[in-house]
Amino acid sequence: MRAPTPNAGLAAALTLVASAFAAGTTLLAKALGSGALGPALHPLQISQGRFLFAFLIFSTAALVLRPRITRPALALHLGRSALGWAGVTLMFAAASFIPLSDATAISFLNPVFGMLLAIVFLGERIGPWRWLSAAIAFGGALILLRPGSGTLQTGALLALFAAMAIGAELIFIKLLSGRERPFQILLINNAIGLTLATAAALFVWQQPNAQQWAALAGIGLLMAAAQTCFVNAMARADASFVSPFFYATLAFAALYDALVFAVLPDVVSWIGAGLILTAAAILVWRETGPRRRRTP
Repeated sequence: MRAPTPNAGLAAALTLVASAFAAGTTLLAKALGSGALGPALHPLQISQGRFLFAFLIFSTAALVLRPRITRPALALHLGRSALGWAGVTLMFAAASFIPLSDATAISFLNPVFGMLLAIVFLGERIGPWRWLSAAIAFGGALILLRPGSGTLQTGALLALFAAMAIGAELIFIKLLSGRERPFQILLINNAIGLTLATAAALFVWQQPNAQQWAALAGIGLLMAAAQTCFVNAMARADASFVSPFFYATLAFAALYDALVFAVLPDVVSWIGAGLILTAAAILVWRETGPRRRRTP
């Protein structure tokens, strides 16, 4: 199979579509967890539905495409899948408590956590600009936690823990990406994630109604579509070019929240999200321009 032809315009479009799909999964999770579609489902069950339907999609694609499967690094896959499942579950739980824009903004801390963990596990060197971006991002997260309100918001803390888990997952993704093909990684990730999610969901399972089954299927479909679009975008352009477009997820999350739940971001949300996006922009700049300099 030939490598996709480089195409920056198509890569940007695919990433924007992926961000719209990703925000859609959080919207459906909020509807399921808040009782908008019937008795509220537990985040563990919502997460199980996400992995179930995503796995059905990828396994069906595998039967049709019959991709070449190499020997997988199971230990890395287990670590990546466990952290990914934890991150998704915590994110779905957070969406039930706070505006989608806040939860999405806090989730954008995951590259910062990944950067910090890379120092320990990958031996990467971090320069002053990346430390600055980390400090700005954490400042934005602290604002979104709203400590002045008397108690830290439960949803914001859940989103923060989700970002930590997904940031740690990035370490495993880096280790896997040079060893196995993207489709194999996605297929195995969803298979292991489904196993973990099903085992956890057994303790909180309740029979979904027709609307809830449709929403669960929608989460799996949207997540599979988002992953497919993003992987194809990365194959057509550099990661440093593609990544900034994924921050459009924040705009889509805010739009969906306003249209469906009539929830609008307040001033605190805009300030906190703005700081996190500023930190992300600094990271992108450091990854894009410094080919002319080797210092991190």
